[in-house]
Amino acid sequence: MAAEIAATEVGGVATEQVPAEAVGPLMRGIAVLRALADAGGQDDLQDLANRTGLARATLDRVTFTLGALGYVHVEGRRALLAPPLMELGNAYLAAVRIPELLGPRADALAEELDEGVTLTVPDRHGAHFVHSAERDRRMGIVCGVGDRLPLDASAPGALLASTWSPAEWERHWAQHPCVRGGQLAQACTDDLRERAAAAKADGWSLDDQWLEAGLIALGFPVHAPDGDLLCVVNVVSHIGRYPSAEELARAALPAVRSAVADMEQELRTPRPAPPAATGSPRDPEGPRPGRDFVESLARGLRVLTAFGPDRPTLRIAEAARITGLPRATVRRALITLEHLGYVTGRDGLYRPGAAILALGYAPLSRLSLAQLAQPHLTALSRRLSDSASMTVLSGAEILYVARAATGRLMTVNAAVGTRLPAYATSMGRVLLAGLPEDERAAILVSSPRTSLTALTVTDADELIRLVGQVAADGYALVDGELEVGLRSMAVPVRGRDGEVCAAINVASHSCRRSLTACFEEVLPALRTAAAGIERDLRPVPSVKT
Repeated sequence: MAAEIAATEVGGVATEQVPAEAVGPLMRGIAVLRALADAGGQDDLQDLANRTGLARATLDRVTFTLGALGYVHVEGRRALLAPPLMELGNAYLAAVRIPELLGPRADALAEELDEGVTLTVPDRHGAHFVHSAERDRRMGIVCGVGDRLPLDASAPGALLASTWSPAEWERHWAQHPCVRGGQLAQACTDDLRERAAAAKADGWSLDDQWLEAGLIALGFPVHAPDGDLLCVVNVVSHIGRYPSAEELARAALPAVRSAVADMEQELRTPRPAPPAATGSPRDPEGPRPGRDFVESLARGLRVLTAFGPDRPTLRIAEAARITGLPRATVRRALITLEHLGYVTGRDGLYRPGAAILALGYAPLSRLSLAQLAQPHLTALSRRLSDSASMTVLSGAEILYVARAATGRLMTVNAAVGTRLPAYATSMGRVLLAGLPEDERAAILVSSPRTSLTALTVTDADELIRLVGQVAADGYALVDGELEVGLRSMAVPVRGRDGEVCAAINVASHSCRRSLTACFEEVLPALRTAAAGIERDLRPVPSVKT
Protein backbone atom coordinates (compact mmCIF):
# COMPACT_ATOMS: atom_id res chain seq x y z
CA MET A 1 0.00 0.00 0.00
CA ALA A 2 0.99 3.64 -0.32
CA ALA A 3 2.82 5.60 2.33
CA GLU A 4 -0.47 6.62 3.96
CA ILE A 5 -0.76 3.10 5.39
CA ALA A 6 2.38 3.58 7.46
CA ALA A 7 0.96 6.75 9.00
CA THR A 8 -2.55 7.89 8.21
CA GLU A 9 -4.00 11.34 8.71
CA VAL A 10 -7.13 12.53 10.47
CA GLY A 11 -7.92 16.21 10.15
CA GLY A 12 -4.54 16.81 8.47
CA VAL A 13 -2.40 15.32 11.25
CA ALA A 14 -0.60 11.99 11.51
CA THR A 15 -2.05 9.29 13.73
CA GLU A 16 -0.63 6.12 15.26
CA GLN A 17 0.49 3.02 13.38
CA VAL A 18 -2.21 1.39 11.28
CA PRO A 19 -3.65 -1.89 12.65
CA ALA A 20 -2.75 -4.98 10.65
CA GLU A 21 -6.43 -5.73 9.93
CA ALA A 22 -7.26 -2.22 8.71
CA VAL A 23 -9.01 -1.98 5.34
CA GLY A 24 -6.73 -0.01 3.02
CA PRO A 25 -9.35 0.92 0.39
CA LEU A 26 -11.64 2.23 3.13
CA MET A 27 -8.83 4.39 4.49
CA ARG A 28 -8.09 5.74 1.02
CA GLY A 29 -11.76 6.46 0.33
CA ILE A 30 -12.12 8.36 3.59
CA ALA A 31 -8.93 10.29 2.83
CA VAL A 32 -10.46 11.41 -0.49
CA LEU A 33 -13.71 12.46 1.20
CA ARG A 34 -11.80 14.41 3.84
CA ALA A 35 -9.65 16.11 1.22
CA LEU A 36 -12.71 17.13 -0.79
CA ALA A 37 -14.38 18.44 2.37
CA ASP A 38 -11.27 20.44 3.30
CA ALA A 39 -11.29 21.92 -0.22
CA GLY A 40 -14.83 23.20 0.27
CA GLY A 41 -16.62 20.29 -1.40
CA GLN A 42 -14.90 20.14 -4.78
CA ASP A 43 -11.43 19.84 -6.24
CA ASP A 44 -9.48 19.16 -9.42
CA LEU A 45 -8.82 15.43 -9.71
CA GLN A 46 -5.08 15.79 -10.20
CA ASP A 47 -4.81 18.21 -7.28
CA LEU A 48 -6.82 15.74 -5.23
CA ALA A 49 -4.40 12.96 -6.14
CA ASN A 50 -1.46 15.15 -5.15
CA ARG A 51 -2.99 16.14 -1.81
CA THR A 52 -3.95 12.59 -0.83
CA GLY A 53 -0.74 11.01 -2.11
CA LEU A 54 -2.71 8.53 -4.21
CA ALA A 55 -1.73 7.35 -7.66
CA ARG A 56 -4.10 8.77 -10.25
CA ALA A 57 -5.33 5.30 -11.22
CA THR A 58 -6.12 4.56 -7.58
CA LEU A 59 -7.89 7.88 -7.17
CA ASP A 60 -9.97 7.19 -10.27
CA ARG A 61 -11.14 3.86 -8.81
CA VAL A 62 -11.97 5.52 -5.50
CA THR A 63 -13.96 8.34 -7.12
CA PHE A 64 -15.71 5.85 -9.42
CA THR A 65 -16.82 3.88 -6.36
CA LEU A 66 -17.89 6.99 -4.47
CA GLY A 67 -19.76 8.10 -7.57
CA ALA A 68 -21.56 4.75 -7.81
CA LEU A 69 -22.63 5.19 -4.20
CA GLY A 70 -23.95 8.67 -5.04
CA TYR A 71 -21.46 10.32 -2.70
CA VAL A 72 -19.43 12.15 -5.36
CA HIS A 73 -20.15 13.70 -8.76
CA VAL A 74 -17.31 13.69 -11.29
CA GLU A 75 -17.65 16.43 -13.88
CA GLY A 76 -14.81 16.46 -16.35
CA ARG A 77 -11.63 17.02 -14.34
CA ARG A 78 -13.39 17.92 -11.10
CA ALA A 79 -14.86 15.86 -8.29
CA LEU A 80 -17.68 17.29 -6.19
CA LEU A 81 -19.20 15.97 -2.97
CA ALA A 82 -22.84 15.00 -3.45
CA PRO A 83 -25.66 15.28 -0.88
CA PRO A 84 -26.26 11.49 -0.45
CA LEU A 85 -22.93 11.50 1.42
CA MET A 86 -24.81 13.27 4.22
CA GLU A 87 -26.44 9.96 5.14
CA LEU A 88 -23.24 9.14 7.06
CA GLY A 89 -23.49 12.29 9.18
CA ASN A 90 -27.24 11.87 9.52
CA ALA A 91 -26.69 8.37 10.94
CA TYR A 92 -24.37 9.85 13.57
CA LEU A 93 -26.76 12.71 14.43
CA ALA A 94 -29.69 10.30 14.68
CA ALA A 95 -27.69 7.97 16.93
CA VAL A 96 -26.62 10.65 19.41
CA ARG A 97 -30.02 12.40 19.19
CA ILE A 98 -28.51 15.69 20.35
CA PRO A 99 -30.25 17.96 17.81
CA GLU A 100 -33.55 16.11 18.30
CA LEU A 101 -33.55 16.06 22.10
CA LEU A 102 -31.53 19.11 23.06
CA GLY A 103 -32.05 21.46 20.10
CA PRO A 104 -35.44 22.79 21.30
CA ARG A 105 -33.98 23.58 24.73
CA ALA A 106 -31.06 25.39 23.08
CA ASP A 107 -33.57 27.42 21.07
CA ALA A 108 -35.46 28.34 24.24
CA LEU A 109 -32.21 29.36 25.96
CA ALA A 110 -31.31 31.61 23.02
CA GLU A 111 -34.74 33.23 23.28
CA GLU A 112 -34.38 33.75 27.03
CA LEU A 113 -30.88 35.26 26.83
CA ASP A 114 -31.34 36.98 23.46
CA GLU A 115 -27.95 35.59 22.44
CA GLY A 116 -26.80 33.00 19.96
CA VAL A 117 -26.63 29.46 21.36
CA THR A 118 -24.92 26.49 19.76
CA LEU A 119 -24.41 22.84 20.60
CA THR A 120 -21.03 21.34 19.76
CA VAL A 121 -19.70 17.80 19.97
CA PRO A 122 -15.99 16.99 20.33
CA ASP A 123 -13.75 14.76 18.24
CA ARG A 124 -10.00 14.18 18.57
CA HIS A 125 -8.84 17.57 17.39
CA GLY A 126 -11.87 19.82 17.24
CA ALA A 127 -15.53 20.35 18.00
CA HIS A 128 -18.33 20.27 15.46
CA PHE A 129 -21.52 22.31 15.51
CA VAL A 130 -24.62 20.10 15.55
CA HIS A 131 -27.20 22.80 16.32
CA SER A 132 -27.32 26.57 16.08
CA ALA A 133 -29.95 28.96 17.46
CA GLU A 134 -29.12 32.32 15.94
CA ARG A 135 -30.59 35.74 16.68
CA ASP A 136 -31.84 38.12 14.03
CA ARG A 137 -29.00 40.65 14.14
CA ARG A 138 -26.67 42.30 11.69
CA MET A 139 -23.72 41.07 13.75
CA GLY A 140 -24.09 37.47 14.80
CA ILE A 141 -22.69 33.98 14.48
CA VAL A 142 -22.87 32.25 11.13
CA CYS A 143 -22.30 28.51 11.37
CA GLY A 144 -23.75 25.32 9.99
CA VAL A 145 -24.06 21.75 11.15
CA GLY A 146 -20.69 20.07 10.76
CA ASP A 147 -18.61 23.25 10.87
CA ARG A 148 -15.54 22.68 13.01
CA LEU A 149 -14.00 24.65 15.87
CA PRO A 150 -10.34 24.11 16.84
CA LEU A 151 -9.89 22.75 20.36
CA ASP A 152 -7.01 25.09 21.15
CA ALA A 153 -9.02 28.28 20.52
CA SER A 154 -12.57 27.62 21.66
CA ALA A 155 -14.63 27.20 24.84
CA PRO A 156 -15.57 23.57 24.02
CA GLY A 157 -11.88 22.74 23.59
CA ALA A 158 -10.99 23.72 27.13
CA LEU A 159 -13.84 21.63 28.55
CA LEU A 160 -12.86 18.57 26.54
CA ALA A 161 -9.18 18.98 27.42
CA SER A 162 -10.09 19.08 31.11
CA THR A 163 -11.01 15.38 30.85
CA TRP A 164 -7.82 14.21 29.08
CA SER A 165 -5.39 11.59 30.35
CA PRO A 166 -1.61 12.19 30.13
CA ALA A 167 -1.55 10.06 26.97
CA GLU A 168 -4.22 12.22 25.35
CA TRP A 169 -2.29 15.38 26.19
CA GLU A 170 0.80 13.84 24.61
CA ARG A 171 -1.12 12.97 21.46
CA HIS A 172 -2.60 16.47 21.26
CA TRP A 173 0.83 18.09 21.54
CA ALA A 174 2.28 15.79 18.87
CA GLN A 175 -0.58 15.77 16.40
CA HIS A 176 -2.94 18.72 16.68
CA PRO A 177 -3.17 21.24 13.82
CA CYS A 178 -2.14 24.28 15.87
CA VAL A 179 -4.06 27.44 14.98
CA ARG A 180 -0.93 29.51 15.70
CA GLY A 181 1.31 27.45 13.44
CA GLY A 182 3.26 24.25 13.97
CA GLN A 183 6.28 26.00 15.47
CA LEU A 184 4.14 27.20 18.39
CA ALA A 185 2.46 23.87 19.15
CA GLN A 186 4.11 23.59 22.57
CA ALA A 187 3.13 27.13 23.64
CA CYS A 188 -0.38 26.53 22.33
CA THR A 189 -0.63 23.28 24.29
CA ASP A 190 0.61 25.00 27.46
CA ASP A 191 -2.04 27.71 27.08
CA LEU A 192 -4.71 25.06 26.58
CA ARG A 193 -3.55 23.30 29.78
CA GLU A 194 -4.13 26.51 31.74
CA ARG A 195 -7.56 27.04 30.21
CA ALA A 196 -8.47 23.37 30.79
CA ALA A 197 -7.44 23.62 34.44
CA ALA A 198 -9.62 26.70 34.87
CA ALA A 199 -12.54 24.96 33.13
CA LYS A 200 -12.18 21.94 35.42
CA ALA A 201 -12.16 24.14 38.52
CA ASP A 202 -15.05 26.36 37.40
CA GLY A 203 -17.21 23.79 35.67
CA TRP A 204 -17.46 25.92 32.54
CA SER A 205 -15.11 27.62 30.07
CA LEU A 206 -14.75 30.95 28.34
CA ASP A 207 -13.60 32.06 24.93
CA ASP A 208 -12.41 35.62 25.38
CA GLN A 209 -11.64 36.51 21.75
CA TRP A 210 -9.43 33.43 21.27
CA LEU A 211 -11.31 32.20 18.23
CA GLU A 212 -11.98 35.57 16.63
CA ALA A 213 -11.45 39.20 17.57
CA GLY A 214 -14.54 40.63 19.24
CA LEU A 215 -16.20 37.24 19.76
CA ILE A 216 -16.81 35.99 23.30
CA ALA A 217 -18.46 32.77 24.41
CA LEU A 218 -19.43 30.76 27.46
CA GLY A 219 -19.20 26.97 27.20
CA PHE A 220 -21.03 24.67 29.60
CA PRO A 221 -20.77 20.86 29.52
CA VAL A 222 -23.68 18.49 29.02
CA HIS A 223 -23.02 15.02 30.38
CA ALA A 224 -24.47 11.75 29.18
CA PRO A 225 -26.15 9.47 31.74
CA ASP A 226 -22.88 7.53 32.07
CA GLY A 227 -21.05 10.73 33.09
CA ASP A 228 -19.12 11.21 29.85
CA LEU A 229 -18.99 14.65 28.25
CA LEU A 230 -21.59 14.46 25.49
CA CYS A 231 -21.69 17.99 24.10
CA VAL A 232 -21.16 21.63 25.04
CA VAL A 233 -23.74 24.40 25.18
CA ASN A 234 -22.16 27.63 23.94
CA VAL A 235 -23.64 31.07 24.51
CA VAL A 236 -22.05 33.30 21.91
CA SER A 237 -21.96 37.09 21.94
CA HIS A 238 -19.50 39.86 21.14
CA ILE A 239 -17.68 42.76 22.72
CA GLY A 240 -20.13 45.63 22.69
CA ARG A 241 -22.99 43.64 24.10
CA TYR A 242 -20.77 42.65 27.03
CA PRO A 243 -17.46 44.23 28.04
CA SER A 244 -15.81 40.82 28.56
CA ALA A 245 -16.39 37.07 28.52
CA GLU A 246 -16.54 37.15 32.33
CA GLU A 247 -19.47 39.60 32.21
CA LEU A 248 -21.23 37.33 29.71
CA ALA A 249 -20.75 34.40 32.10
CA ARG A 250 -22.13 36.33 35.06
CA ALA A 251 -25.23 37.28 33.11
CA ALA A 252 -25.86 33.93 31.42
CA LEU A 253 -24.78 31.24 33.91
CA PRO A 254 -28.05 30.93 35.91
CA ALA A 255 -30.11 30.35 32.77
CA VAL A 256 -27.48 28.05 31.25
CA ARG A 257 -27.28 25.90 34.38
CA SER A 258 -31.05 25.50 34.40
CA ALA A 259 -31.16 24.64 30.69
CA VAL A 260 -28.36 22.09 31.01
CA ALA A 261 -30.09 20.43 33.98
CA ASP A 262 -33.19 20.05 31.80
CA MET A 263 -31.08 18.69 28.94
CA GLU A 264 -29.43 16.08 31.14
CA GLN A 265 -32.82 15.05 32.52
CA GLU A 266 -34.02 14.65 28.93
CA LEU A 267 -31.04 12.43 28.19
CA ARG A 268 -31.87 10.22 31.20
CA THR A 269 -35.36 9.55 29.86
CA PRO A 270 -35.34 5.93 28.65
CA ARG A 271 -35.45 5.40 24.94
CA PRO A 272 -38.20 3.21 23.52
CA ALA A 273 -37.16 -0.37 22.90
CA PRO A 274 -35.57 -0.62 19.44
CA PRO A 275 -37.29 -2.76 16.83
CA ALA A 276 -35.61 -5.90 15.61
CA ALA A 277 -32.75 -4.94 13.33
CA THR A 278 -33.44 -6.37 9.90
CA GLY A 279 -32.78 -5.45 6.31
CA SER A 280 -30.21 -3.22 4.73
CA PRO A 281 -30.58 0.03 2.78
CA ARG A 282 -28.10 -1.32 0.24
CA ASP A 283 -28.20 -4.90 -1.00
CA PRO A 284 -24.64 -6.22 -0.56
CA GLU A 285 -25.28 -8.92 -3.14
CA GLY A 286 -26.83 -6.65 -5.74
CA PRO A 287 -25.37 -5.99 -9.20
CA ARG A 288 -21.90 -4.43 -9.29
CA PRO A 289 -21.48 -1.11 -11.12
CA GLY A 290 -18.27 -2.22 -12.88
CA ARG A 291 -14.83 -3.71 -12.48
CA ASP A 292 -13.43 -0.43 -11.07
CA PHE A 293 -15.91 -0.56 -8.18
CA VAL A 294 -14.03 -1.05 -4.88
CA GLU A 295 -16.31 -3.32 -2.86
CA SER A 296 -14.36 -3.06 0.40
CA LEU A 297 -14.67 0.75 0.35
CA ALA A 298 -18.41 0.60 -0.24
CA ARG A 299 -18.93 -1.99 2.47
CA GLY A 300 -16.85 -0.08 4.99
CA LEU A 301 -18.87 3.10 4.51
CA ARG A 302 -22.09 1.08 4.70
CA VAL A 303 -21.19 0.10 8.26
CA LEU A 304 -21.46 3.76 9.30
CA THR A 305 -25.09 3.87 8.10
CA ALA A 306 -26.03 1.04 10.47
CA PHE A 307 -26.21 3.45 13.42
CA GLY A 308 -29.45 5.33 14.02
CA PRO A 309 -31.95 6.66 16.57
CA ASP A 310 -32.74 3.18 17.86
CA ARG A 311 -29.16 1.97 17.45
CA PRO A 312 -26.80 4.44 19.21
CA THR A 313 -24.38 1.57 19.88
CA LEU A 314 -23.83 -1.67 18.01
CA ARG A 315 -22.00 -4.91 18.45
CA ILE A 316 -20.32 -6.51 15.48
CA ALA A 317 -23.03 -9.13 15.12
CA GLU A 318 -25.77 -6.47 15.17
CA ALA A 319 -24.04 -4.33 12.56
CA ALA A 320 -23.57 -7.41 10.38
CA ARG A 321 -27.26 -8.26 10.63
CA ILE A 322 -28.36 -4.71 9.81
CA THR A 323 -26.03 -4.25 6.84
CA GLY A 324 -26.24 -7.80 5.56
CA LEU A 325 -22.43 -7.99 5.52
CA PRO A 326 -20.28 -10.84 6.85
CA ARG A 327 -19.19 -10.42 10.46
CA ALA A 328 -15.53 -10.55 9.47
CA THR A 329 -16.08 -7.68 7.01
CA VAL A 330 -17.86 -5.59 9.64
CA ARG A 331 -15.17 -6.32 12.21
CA ARG A 332 -12.37 -5.13 9.94
CA ALA A 333 -14.35 -2.05 8.94
CA LEU A 334 -14.94 -1.12 12.58
CA ILE A 335 -11.26 -1.67 13.40
CA THR A 336 -10.38 0.72 10.58
CA LEU A 337 -12.98 3.29 11.54
CA GLU A 338 -11.94 3.20 15.19
CA HIS A 339 -8.31 3.71 14.23
CA LEU A 340 -9.29 6.76 12.18
CA GLY A 341 -11.46 8.18 14.96
CA TYR A 342 -14.87 7.74 13.34
CA VAL A 343 -16.16 5.22 15.87
CA THR A 344 -15.18 4.32 19.43
CA GLY A 345 -15.34 0.86 20.95
CA ARG A 346 -15.79 -0.14 24.57
CA ASP A 347 -16.59 -3.62 25.91
CA GLY A 348 -17.55 -4.83 22.46
CA LEU A 349 -19.95 -1.94 21.85
CA TYR A 350 -19.21 0.57 19.08
CA ARG A 351 -20.66 4.06 18.85
CA PRO A 352 -20.26 6.63 16.03
CA GLY A 353 -18.04 9.67 16.62
CA ALA A 354 -18.41 13.33 15.77
CA ALA A 355 -15.51 13.09 13.29
CA ILE A 356 -18.01 11.59 10.84
CA LEU A 357 -19.31 15.13 10.34
CA ALA A 358 -15.92 16.02 8.84
CA LEU A 359 -16.79 13.80 5.86
CA GLY A 360 -18.29 16.65 3.87
CA TYR A 361 -21.31 17.41 6.05
CA ALA A 362 -20.55 21.12 6.49
CA PRO A 363 -20.10 22.11 2.82
CA LEU A 364 -23.02 19.94 1.73
CA SER A 365 -25.35 21.37 4.38
CA ARG A 366 -24.79 24.84 2.91
CA LEU A 367 -25.86 23.88 -0.63
CA SER A 368 -28.76 25.85 -2.02
CA LEU A 369 -31.49 24.18 -4.04
CA ALA A 370 -29.94 25.61 -7.20
CA GLN A 371 -26.47 24.28 -6.39
CA LEU A 372 -27.88 20.89 -5.57
CA ALA A 373 -29.83 20.73 -8.82
CA GLN A 374 -27.13 22.09 -11.13
CA PRO A 375 -25.28 18.81 -11.88
CA HIS A 376 -28.58 17.17 -12.79
CA LEU A 377 -29.66 20.06 -15.02
CA THR A 378 -26.29 20.04 -16.75
CA ALA A 379 -26.54 16.31 -17.42
CA LEU A 380 -30.12 16.73 -18.66
CA SER A 381 -29.15 19.53 -21.03
CA ARG A 382 -26.24 17.52 -22.42
CA ARG A 383 -28.40 14.44 -22.86
CA LEU A 384 -31.06 16.26 -24.89
CA SER A 385 -28.95 19.11 -26.36
CA ASP A 386 -31.56 21.59 -25.14
CA SER A 387 -31.69 24.11 -22.34
CA ALA A 388 -32.89 22.92 -18.92
CA SER A 389 -34.04 25.08 -16.02
CA MET A 390 -35.37 25.01 -12.48
CA THR A 391 -37.89 27.45 -11.02
CA VAL A 392 -39.80 28.01 -7.81
CA LEU A 393 -43.19 29.66 -7.36
CA SER A 394 -43.19 33.31 -6.27
CA GLY A 395 -46.76 34.52 -5.97
CA ALA A 396 -48.32 34.25 -9.41
CA GLU A 397 -44.92 34.06 -11.11
CA ILE A 398 -42.14 31.56 -11.52
CA LEU A 399 -38.61 32.52 -10.53
CA TYR A 400 -35.64 30.93 -12.30
CA VAL A 401 -33.11 29.65 -9.74
CA ALA A 402 -30.89 27.38 -11.85
CA ARG A 403 -30.21 26.83 -15.51
CA ALA A 404 -28.13 24.81 -17.96
CA ALA A 405 -27.98 26.31 -21.45
CA THR A 406 -26.77 24.84 -24.71
CA GLY A 407 -24.30 26.22 -27.22
CA ARG A 408 -26.97 26.60 -29.88
CA LEU A 409 -27.37 29.88 -31.72
CA MET A 410 -31.10 29.75 -31.15
CA THR A 411 -31.89 28.89 -27.54
CA VAL A 412 -34.27 29.92 -24.77
CA ASN A 413 -33.13 33.19 -23.19
CA ALA A 414 -34.01 33.05 -19.48
CA ALA A 415 -31.27 33.84 -16.95
CA VAL A 416 -31.33 32.99 -13.27
CA GLY A 417 -33.54 35.60 -11.59
CA THR A 418 -35.94 35.86 -14.54
CA ARG A 419 -39.63 35.98 -13.63
CA LEU A 420 -42.43 34.77 -15.89
CA PRO A 421 -46.19 34.42 -15.41
CA ALA A 422 -46.99 31.01 -13.97
CA TYR A 423 -50.25 30.52 -15.90
CA ALA A 424 -48.53 30.56 -19.31
CA THR A 425 -45.52 28.33 -18.56
CA SER A 426 -45.07 24.60 -18.14
CA MET A 427 -43.09 25.00 -14.91
CA GLY A 428 -45.69 27.43 -13.58
CA ARG A 429 -48.51 24.96 -14.16
CA VAL A 430 -46.50 22.18 -12.48
CA LEU A 431 -45.85 24.41 -9.47
CA LEU A 432 -49.50 25.50 -9.28
CA ALA A 433 -50.55 21.85 -9.53
CA GLY A 434 -48.56 21.17 -6.37
CA LEU A 435 -50.77 23.53 -4.35
CA PRO A 436 -54.12 22.70 -2.71
CA GLU A 437 -56.96 23.09 -5.21
CA ASP A 438 -58.47 26.17 -3.56
CA GLU A 439 -55.09 27.91 -3.36
CA ARG A 440 -54.17 27.27 -6.99
CA ALA A 441 -57.63 28.44 -8.09
CA ALA A 442 -57.32 31.64 -6.06
CA ILE A 443 -53.98 32.47 -7.70
CA LEU A 444 -55.27 31.81 -11.20
CA VAL A 445 -58.45 33.84 -10.68
CA SER A 446 -56.76 36.83 -9.05
CA SER A 447 -53.61 37.09 -11.18
CA PRO A 448 -53.52 39.24 -14.34
CA ARG A 449 -53.78 37.07 -17.45
CA THR A 450 -52.95 38.51 -20.86
CA SER A 451 -52.67 36.87 -24.26
CA LEU A 452 -48.94 36.61 -24.92
CA THR A 453 -49.57 34.80 -28.22
CA ALA A 454 -52.65 33.72 -30.12
CA LEU A 455 -52.44 30.35 -28.32
CA THR A 456 -52.20 31.66 -24.73
CA VAL A 457 -54.96 30.30 -22.48
CA THR A 458 -56.28 33.14 -20.31
CA ASP A 459 -59.71 31.89 -19.20
CA ALA A 460 -59.51 31.18 -15.45
CA ASP A 461 -61.85 28.18 -15.52
CA GLU A 462 -59.93 26.57 -18.37
CA LEU A 463 -56.61 27.20 -16.61
CA ILE A 464 -57.97 25.63 -13.43
CA ARG A 465 -58.96 22.59 -15.47
CA LEU A 466 -55.56 22.41 -17.20
CA VAL A 467 -53.65 22.68 -13.94
CA GLY A 468 -55.86 19.98 -12.43
CA GLN A 469 -54.92 17.73 -15.34
CA VAL A 470 -51.24 18.50 -14.75
CA ALA A 471 -51.67 17.41 -11.13
CA ALA A 472 -53.15 14.11 -12.33
CA ASP A 473 -50.58 13.54 -15.10
CA GLY A 474 -47.45 14.58 -13.22
CA TYR A 475 -46.13 16.76 -16.06
CA ALA A 476 -47.04 19.83 -18.13
CA LEU A 477 -46.55 20.58 -21.81
CA VAL A 478 -46.98 24.17 -23.00
CA ASP A 479 -46.69 24.78 -26.73
CA GLY A 480 -46.54 28.31 -28.12
CA GLU A 481 -48.41 30.01 -25.27
CA LEU A 482 -45.50 32.00 -23.85
CA GLU A 483 -43.85 32.72 -27.17
CA VAL A 484 -44.54 31.58 -30.73
CA GLY A 485 -42.44 28.51 -31.56
CA LEU A 486 -41.40 27.84 -27.93
CA ARG A 487 -42.29 24.39 -26.63
CA SER A 488 -41.63 23.45 -23.02
CA MET A 489 -42.20 20.32 -20.95
CA ALA A 490 -41.86 20.31 -17.14
CA VAL A 491 -42.13 17.95 -14.18
CA PRO A 492 -42.23 18.60 -10.44
CA VAL A 493 -39.42 18.18 -7.90
CA ARG A 494 -40.58 17.07 -4.47
CA GLY A 495 -38.84 17.78 -1.16
CA ARG A 496 -38.31 15.52 1.83
CA ASP A 497 -41.93 16.03 2.89
CA GLY A 498 -43.27 14.89 -0.48
CA GLU A 499 -44.53 18.36 -1.39
CA VAL A 500 -43.63 20.07 -4.67
CA CYS A 501 -40.79 22.50 -3.97
CA ALA A 502 -39.60 23.27 -7.51
CA ALA A 503 -40.10 22.44 -11.16
CA ILE A 504 -37.62 21.60 -13.92
CA ASN A 505 -38.17 21.86 -17.65
CA VAL A 506 -36.63 21.37 -21.06
CA ALA A 507 -37.44 24.07 -23.58
CA SER A 508 -36.65 24.44 -27.29
CA HIS A 509 -38.09 25.56 -30.60
CA SER A 510 -41.02 23.40 -31.67
CA CYS A 511 -39.22 22.37 -34.85
CA ARG A 512 -36.51 20.60 -32.83
CA ARG A 513 -38.66 17.52 -32.14
CA SER A 514 -42.23 16.35 -32.57
CA LEU A 515 -44.79 16.07 -29.79
CA THR A 516 -44.37 12.30 -29.93
CA ALA A 517 -40.63 12.71 -29.43
CA CYS A 518 -41.29 14.98 -26.45
CA PHE A 519 -43.15 12.16 -24.71
CA GLU A 520 -40.70 9.46 -25.79
CA GLU A 521 -37.42 11.34 -25.21
CA VAL A 522 -37.91 14.44 -23.10
CA LEU A 523 -40.38 13.26 -20.47
CA PRO A 524 -38.36 10.18 -19.37
CA ALA A 525 -35.18 12.29 -19.21
CA LEU A 526 -36.97 14.95 -17.15
CA ARG A 527 -38.27 12.35 -14.73
CA THR A 528 -34.81 10.83 -14.35
CA ALA A 529 -33.32 14.25 -13.58
CA ALA A 530 -36.11 15.06 -11.10
CA ALA A 531 -35.59 11.71 -9.36
CA GLY A 532 -31.87 12.48 -9.08
CA ILE A 533 -32.54 15.88 -7.53
CA GLU A 534 -35.06 14.36 -5.11
CA ARG A 535 -32.55 11.67 -4.14
CA ASP A 536 -30.02 14.40 -3.35
CA LEU A 537 -32.62 16.40 -1.41
CA ARG A 538 -33.59 13.57 0.94
CA PRO A 539 -30.49 13.59 3.18
CA VAL A 540 -30.33 17.41 3.42
CA PRO A 541 -32.16 18.63 6.57
CA SER A 542 -32.98 22.05 5.08
CA VAL A 543 -32.27 23.62 1.72
CA LYS A 544 -32.28 27.30 0.84
CA THR A 545 -33.90 28.33 -2.42
